Amino acid sequence: MNKKNQTASDVKENSEIEIEYLTDKEEGEKEIENLKNMIKQYEEENKKLKEQYLREAADKDNLRKRTEKEKNEFFQYALSDVFREIISILDNFDRALEKKGEDNKKNFREGIELIHKQLQNLLKSHGIKPIELEEDKFDPRFHEALMSEESDEVKEPAVSEVIQKGYMIHQRLLRPTLVKVRVPKKKG
Repeated sequence: MNKKNQTASDVKENSEIEIEYLTDKEEGEKEIENLKNMIKQYEEENKKLKEQYLREAADKDNLRKRTEKEKNEFFQYALSDVFREIISILDNFDRALEKKGEDNKKNFREGIELIHKQLQNLLKSHGIKPIELEEDKFDPRFHEALMSEESDEVKEPAVSEVIQKGYMIHQRLLRPTLVKVRVPKKKG
């Protein structure tokens, strides 16, 4: 049909189709804009949830590590009080073994030596070891001075006698070594 042959009803119908098309196009654009906004909101919410998840996962991992460390420390040091008592028994054995030849029978001594060895092995198996004296140097972290004597022979405090052994449990001090210390003589 050409424009000359179009009737008024044809023109009216074409105008309605154009108006409907324009209305649908505007509504479609609004719908697309709404969908884009919703996508943005969901992306932001997703980002927040992802960050929250990562924080909570890190917190959970830190809690697990801290709990594991505390558990290990508990097992390493839980029996400290018991071992202090056992060490006292070991000290008594040490004193008995120092008395050589004083009405001791051979079998009695051998028995005490056996018990002494068993106690030492028990302590060692639980991470308890005696503090070793390094070149007679006095170290206040590991030694407790019970007595002191002045001497011209030393420039720094030095251990002259061990009165009672000290012990470590793993990396911690269980009991300091009780010592007699030689200190430099005071001038004056």
